[in-house]
Amino acid sequence: MGLIVYGAPLSPFVRKVRVVLAEKGLDYKLDPVTPFPAPDWYKEISPLGRIPVLRDEDVGPDATLPDSSVICAYLERKKPEPALYPKESFAYGRALWFEEYADSELAANIGMGVFRPVVLAKLMGQASDRAAAEKAIAEKLPKYFDYLDKEIGGNEFYVGGAFSIADISVATQFVNFAHAGYSVDEKKWPNLSRFLKAIHARPSFAACIAEESGFVAKLGL
Repeated sequence: MGLIVYGAPLSPFVRKVRVVLAEKGLDYKLDPVTPFPAPDWYKEISPLGRIPVLRDEDVGPDATLPDSSVICAYLERKKPEPALYPKESFAYGRALWFEEYADSELAANIGMGVFRPVVLAKLMGQASDRAAAEKAIAEKLPKYFDYLDKEIGGNEFYVGGAFSIADISVATQFVNFAHAGYSVDEKKWPNLSRFLKAIHARPSFAACIAEESGFVAKLGL
């Protein structure tokens, strides 16, 4: 009995859930599932065919939840400490905003714009398209980096002076940026670069990154 996470380790959304589980000290099993395409049985527990899905066997054999944001919010209720969502109302709202910003805008522009043509293409037996990735980096990403650099400023965390779902959601997208062979220019965006280095060094992130990096290295990018 326990927790099972279904999904692919390289997914920023699967990583987001794994980091929350690690920060809360919750044991789980990772059951690899790819959404390209998702197997029929998986569509029964993930109506949109996306990863991840969490199964909580302590609740029951059919107790499943899709979507990383839903899963992380559930885990906060299941094990409230250490808290990863601010207690104060406005700070809570701000944390949810950064989570949404990362899950939608960063995922679309880093994931689809950079990670997909470089890493995912290779995984699917296609040639990597670095020209497409570098076009996205030059033309699409700067406005997002500008915003994130300004918002973090000289602070350690994005919201309320404490590590939260906001930091996890932003930082997980940039792991995929790194897997594609890129990093944030510390001269242009020094605050964002500093933030990412610190968050990625946390044991919860570092363990995932080390595991994934070994796999990415085998792709010969």
